[in-house]
Amino acid sequence: MRALFERATQENAPTSNASSQVTAGFPTDRASAFAAQFANVYLNFNAADAASRAGKLAAFLPDGAEQQFGWDGYGRLGAVGVQPYGVEVVDAKNGVVSVVFQSGNRRLLLSVPVYYSGDDAGRKFVVSGRPALLPAPTAADLPQVATPEGDDAAEAELKPQLEGFFKDYASGDTQGLQRYLAAGTSLPNLGGALNFAELKSVVVPVGGAIREIHAVVVWVVPTGATPSAEPSAGDAGAGGGRLEQAYRLTVEKQGDKWFVKDILGAGRAVG
Repeated sequence: MRALFERATQENAPTSNASSQVTAGFPTDRASAFAAQFANVYLNFNAADAASRAGKLAAFLPDGAEQQFGWDGYGRLGAVGVQPYGVEVVDAKNGVVSVVFQSGNRRLLLSVPVYYSGDDAGRKFVVSGRPALLPAPTAADLPQVATPEGDDAAEAELKPQLEGFFKDYASGDTQGLQRYLAAGTSLPNLGGALNFAELKSVVVPVGGAIREIHAVVVWVVPTGATPSAEPSAGDAGAGGGRLEQAYRLTVEKQGDKWFVKDILGAGRAVG
């Protein structure tokens, strides 16, 4: 077994510029999927489930590898949100896949060395050495953005329209929703998945008859029962929890009223 891993380590060692010409042959997407599936098994263990884990690990390991692949059978570990994060390609048959995951309140990386047999040998993968836990990158520093100059008059005109729009958008009242849409516009809706509680804020930049605005909406998340038709804005206990979300809407003024042309997720926070 030691010889196997020493040989794999030699294969995974950095190569010369000449060999780097063939690194494009390493299938990074399939290797990432293989490593993520392996990580889902490797990172979840407890003593009561040791035999089951060993059986699942066998599909990823080379012949002769120990069944628990470095775990002594004590303690426990749990991982969720396992996703491929990146690939360091060594050559056409070797790579190191980084997999990101969450364990408790910790966000970590698992580094998984992977060997690829090649197109002429069945296009198979195997974990070629011991994985390693590494810290995941911390959150990026988010720079502040300037708040656009607001149009108070347009905001006052839009608020009652948007409150009606979001109420029908949530409930799935297609006929009611049409009253708030610009001529020729048709939008899907949430179909009763949420209840509208309140329109917390609206940012309306100055501009012409068509504008892109930002709105923060408070939804009531149902507890499991069908959402009520008329939830109270402050009654989170009866209707479920409250959830704030942000939207970016394109609105158009037709006559003396504003109408919605499109709705998207807001992206960067504004205001």
